[in-house]
Amino acid sequence: MSAPLLDVADLNVEFATPAGPLHAVRDLGFALQPGETLGIVGESGSGKSQAMLALLGLLAANGRASGRAMFEGADLLALGETALDRVRGARIAMVFQDPMTSLNPYLTVGRQMGLVLAAHRALAGAPARRACAEMLEAVGIPEAGRRLDQFPHELSGGMRQRVMIATALLCRPALLVADEPTTALDVTVQAQILALMRDLRERFGTAVILITHDLSVVAGMADRLLVMQQGQCRETGPAAEIFAAPRDAYTRSLLAAVPRLDRPAALVPPPREVAGAPLLEAEGLRVEFAVAATRPLGRPRRLQAVAGVSFGLAPGEILGVVGESGCGKSTLGRALLRLVPVAGGRVGYLGRDLTALDSAELDPLRRDLQIVFQDPLASLDPRMTVRDIVAEPLETFEPTLDDGVCTNKVAEMLTRVGLDPSHMNRYPHQFSGGQCQRIAIARALITRPRLVVCDEAVSALDVSVRAQILRLLLELRRLLDLSLVFIGHDLAVIRQVSQRVMVMYLGRIMEMAPAETLFATPRHPYTRALLAAAPIPDPVVERARERIGLPGEPPSPLSPPSGCVFRTRCRWAVARCATEVPPLAAHGASQVACLRAAEI
Repeated sequence: MSAPLLDVADLNVEFATPAGPLHAVRDLGFALQPGETLGIVGESGSGKSQAMLALLGLLAANGRASGRAMFEGADLLALGETALDRVRGARIAMVFQDPMTSLNPYLTVGRQMGLVLAAHRALAGAPARRACAEMLEAVGIPEAGRRLDQFPHELSGGMRQRVMIATALLCRPALLVADEPTTALDVTVQAQILALMRDLRERFGTAVILITHDLSVVAGMADRLLVMQQGQCRETGPAAEIFAAPRDAYTRSLLAAVPRLDRPAALVPPPREVAGAPLLEAEGLRVEFAVAATRPLGRPRRLQAVAGVSFGLAPGEILGVVGESGCGKSTLGRALLRLVPVAGGRVGYLGRDLTALDSAELDPLRRDLQIVFQDPLASLDPRMTVRDIVAEPLETFEPTLDDGVCTNKVAEMLTRVGLDPSHMNRYPHQFSGGQCQRIAIARALITRPRLVVCDEAVSALDVSVRAQILRLLLELRRLLDLSLVFIGHDLAVIRQVSQRVMVMYLGRIMEMAPAETLFATPRHPYTRALLAAAPIPDPVVERARERIGLPGEPPSPLSPPSGCVFRTRCRWAVARCATEVPPLAAHGASQVACLRAAEI
C-alpha cells in the first residue's frame, strides 16, 4: 500500500469555557490513502466537524488542537497561518454544510470563484472566467457563463451546493472534505450530488472525507468508515464490513435506527375501518400567491402553490406527503389548517367547511387542529420558558384553568414526550434539537387535538433521535387517537410511519396509494424516480442498484408546463402529455395522474 495522503495520530481538540476545558475530540487517529473516500459518521456533537476544522486551522478562537496530522510531508498542526493558507483551498478544500451561509450574498458566483484562482493560481480576467465556467460545467451546471453573473440567492439549493463543490475543486486539491453536503437537500438533488462526487473522485483522483450523520449517504460512497461518539473513535474499518457486521454496540445502535426503504415498515400501525364521513376532507383545494412584476408597470403574476388537491383523511389515519422542495407540501399542510389563504376549493372538518368560517368561528376549532413545524427553535419563543410555551394553548382555550392544574398538565405532557418535568422552567436554547422537537410536539398535543400536521418534523434530527421521535408520535397517535398528515422528503421515514402516501409535484397529486402498495409497485414515473434516488444503508445493495436519473429541477410554479406538469422531466412523455392534463385515476389500489400509467 502506498504512503497515506493524510495520517492523523493522537488528535485532541479542546475549547476553553467558563466552566473549564471542553474536550471535543480525544486521541483520534486515522489514515487516508490517495483517491480513497473515508466516511466519518456519528451523531451531532460527536466531534466529526471539529476534527476536520482542527486539521485546517479553522477552530474558534477558544479552541486548541494537539497531536500530529501529516499531509504531503508536512504536519498540518505545526504549520503557521501563512503556510496553512498555501494548503487550504489549493491542496485541501472543504465543502461546508450550508452553502447559503458559506457563499457571500454580495458577490456573484464568478467573483467568488475567481478569488480562489487569484489566491492560489495567480489567475485573473478572461482566463479565470474560462476556468470557472469549465468547472461549473464539470459539476453539471448548465449555462455556466450565465450562472457566473448570478448571485447565490438566484440559485436553488442544489445549484448552490454544486457551486461550492466547483469552487473547492478549482485548484485540483488532493483532498476534499465534505461536511454534511446533502443534509438539507431533496432526495433527488442528494442523489445528484453524491453521483457528482463519485464522478469527480474518479475523474480528478481526489481523496474525499465525507462527514455525515446519515449512514444511508455513506453506504454508496465510502470505502472505509470511522464511527465517532463523544469525540472518540468507536469503530473503523472497510464500509462493507461495518455495515454487514458492526463490532461496536454504538455502531449497531446507529444502524438499527436507520429506516430502510427496501424493507417493509415495522412501526406502521394497521389501518382501521371507519364508518361515516372522514375526519378531514379537501376538495379541489387551491392556494395562490401574488408575485410582484419583474419590470416597472408590469402586471403582477400569480404563483399557484397548490393546484386542485382532493383527498380524505380518516380518524386515526396517518397520511404521508412527499415530493421535492417547492412541490407544495408545506403549503398544503398550512392550507388544511387555514394558516394561509385558500384561493379555491374547500376543506371540510367533521362536515364543516373551514374555508367558509371567519376567524371568530374558526378559533374554537384550532384546539383540534395543530401543527409541528420543521425547525422547532424557529417556532419556539426564546423569551418564554418551556412551561409557558407548552401551557400557552391550554391558557388560550381554557382561560379559567387554575395555574396549578395547568402546570400539572404541562408536567404530564412533558413526561409523555420523554422530557424531565423539572426542566420546565428552562428556555429553548438550553435544550438539544431533539429535545426542542419534543417540546414542539408537547405544545401541539397539550389540547388533545384530533389532527396534527407534522411538517418535516424529523428531517434535521440525528438517526437515533429521529427514531425516538417517530416511536413517540406513533405511540401518542395510538393513545390519543390522532390523525396525522406527515410531510417529509425522506421516503424511508415516510414508509415507516404512514398508512397511505400522497406524492406531490408542482402543486398537484401525482400518485396516492396505501403505503406498502406505493413502495412495492409505484405506478407514476415521478414516484419511481424518487424511490430510485433514495439511498439504502447497505453498500452491497446500494452499489448494485439501477439508477433512474431525474434530470434538472422542477420548473417554476410561476410558469408550469402545459398538460402534465411532470412531462419536461419524464422519460415516458409523448406528444399528448403536452396538451392533456392527466386526471387522478384509479389503477388497482393506487390513484395515478399519468396518461400512460397503464402502459409503463
